[in-house]
Amino acid sequence: MQLRLTNNIDKLGTTGLFITAIFSPCCFPLFAFAASALGLGSFEFFGSWTMLFFQLMVLVALIGLYKSYQKHQCLYPLLLALLSGLSMFYAIHFIDNESFVYTLYAGMFGLLIATIWNYKRNKMNRNWENCTTYNGKIVELNSTISCPECGYKKNEIMPTDSCVYFYECENCKAQLKPKQGDCCVYCSYGTVKCPPIQAGETCC
Repeated sequence: MQLRLTNNIDKLGTTGLFITAIFSPCCFPLFAFAASALGLGSFEFFGSWTMLFFQLMVLVALIGLYKSYQKHQCLYPLLLALLSGLSMFYAIHFIDNESFVYTLYAGMFGLLIATIWNYKRNKMNRNWENCTTYNGKIVELNSTISCPECGYKKNEIMPTDSCVYFYECENCKAQLKPKQGDCCVYCSYGTVKCPPIQAGETCC
């Protein structure tokens, strides 16, 4: 649960700042149409706290992107987010002419792009975490075994140095064996076959 929350901090912040903009059409005229479609008119949901809440959401998004960078080590989404965040803070605190709104919007959509980019990097990183090389080929190690007796499912990490011929269901204690023609329980009851079979070899 905590890991899932950590992986979604940036999306929470980015979503929050766009919600703030939609619910504050006077401060963000570009989103006035969306606000009107929601029947809000010129209603300011956050009142005098709009910009403070907006900046807080930017900060939350940046923290989330930094935490993701620590995992996948891809600097580009974080750099884009930092530049976008700086442009928004600069627009809010230092620009008092019509270019304010353009700089602010550029930062908002830049942060949105960074968040989408970061999501793809996180997904790619999670996929690679569950893989390894077996005799020079990339194989998936995660396999979810389904017990044929009670239907209980459990995610397991398959070994690469041995076959699993016997497996006890954690729920009903049934002793599973490979089906005829299969080399191990993962090939018979798992969502992913064992590493040797994935690599196109015969199992041990």
